Amino acid sequence: MLDAYLLEWGGMLLRWLHVITAIAWIGASFFFIHLDASLKGDVALPPGEGGKPEQYVAWQVHGGGFYEMRKYLVAPARLPEHLTWHKWQAYWTWISGFFLLVWVYYAQSELYLIDPAVMQLSPPAAAAIGIAALVFGWLFYDWLCKSPLGRNDIVLGLLGFGYVVAASFAFASVFSGRGALIHTGALMATIMTANVFLNIMPGQRKVIAALIAGEKPDPKYGKAAKQRSMHNNYITLPVLFLMLSNHYPVTYANSAVIPALVALVIIAGALIRHFYNVRHADHAKSPWWTWAVAVVALWLAFWIAMASSPGGRERLGLSPAPERKPVLLAGLGAPPTEVADIVTGRCAMCHAPEPSWPGIQIAPKGVLLHEPALIAAQARAIRLQAVMTHAMPPNNLSGMTPSERRVLANWLAAR
Repeated sequence: MLDAYLLEWGGMLLRWLHVITAIAWIGASFFFIHLDASLKGDVALPPGEGGKPEQYVAWQVHGGGFYEMRKYLVAPARLPEHLTWHKWQAYWTWISGFFLLVWVYYAQSELYLIDPAVMQLSPPAAAAIGIAALVFGWLFYDWLCKSPLGRNDIVLGLLGFGYVVAASFAFASVFSGRGALIHTGALMATIMTANVFLNIMPGQRKVIAALIAGEKPDPKYGKAAKQRSMHNNYITLPVLFLMLSNHYPVTYANSAVIPALVALVIIAGALIRHFYNVRHADHAKSPWWTWAVAVVALWLAFWIAMASSPGGRERLGLSPAPERKPVLLAGLGAPPTEVADIVTGRCAMCHAPEPSWPGIQIAPKGVLLHEPALIAAQARAIRLQAVMTHAMPPNNLSGMTPSERRVLANWLAAR
């Protein structure tokens, strides 16, 4: 019983850390992109080589104080004594996110990651595929950026977009819908963090080393860092959507449409960021059309998700999706009739392909409990939610009795 509490508390603490560090990283990223867009050439200084200013300034007010912010095109002539590095927010976001991925999806892969109807995998094999995909994903993206294709930002952006959508298709062909979306988000988040750790920070260190040696830093490091930072900026909102998607079953109810959903969410999120990036530079040129396209993209994602969900097809007058036959995992015996009757009677009004409880259109968390094999597969969740915490049924709306919970507890203890 202790292991279930540890899994829940460990997951909660990891998620807490992940959210805190992500807020810090995203806030810093958005601030610096905004700052970069609002900088103006310093008219008090003569132009440098090529007739362009060597320093840019911006004024801001916050908390009752005024701040003058200055950016050097390459670097200052003398390195200041105190220099703040913005890196640990990114590192700890990824570290906490990776351990959360291991804690939830790899340690409990039979519940959240492996769908026998998609592909029969062992937990170690599923974890190995997921981790290998993250490593390869970064290597391929980095190769694209360093190749001749990376010299054109538009071409590189389109190729990166296509690559992420293709990766979501590959994940949906191997994992559950929930696992496919979370791994697509994890791939993009890994690219973002690796951009900081393996490109932006090393370039900054080389600039500082050149300054200490009395040499003029090579501006290519700043250009490369700017390109990777902009990539991070544009994919932040889609990554957040994909990370939150695991709480909303309608987004992963049908693995076949996951690539389309990923494509539409990336388009919407990137366009929203583009609006603010342009608006921060010049209010007069705010591209309001991006909101219209983003709304259309999200509306299409909504309709695709609804029309492809098991219950949504019938509600729209479409032919019903073929019923999935429950797959009994190895080592999980079917529950006794008494146990099956309790679970189907108290839980299946919500946890069924077509929930009968008013206001619920799709089974919460995608958990189905209308067949004995599915009840057996969810034994760990039943133990935590119905026996240990009494969190389910919510507010005991279906009236599960203490004696019924004892029946479930005895069945689970005997397994």
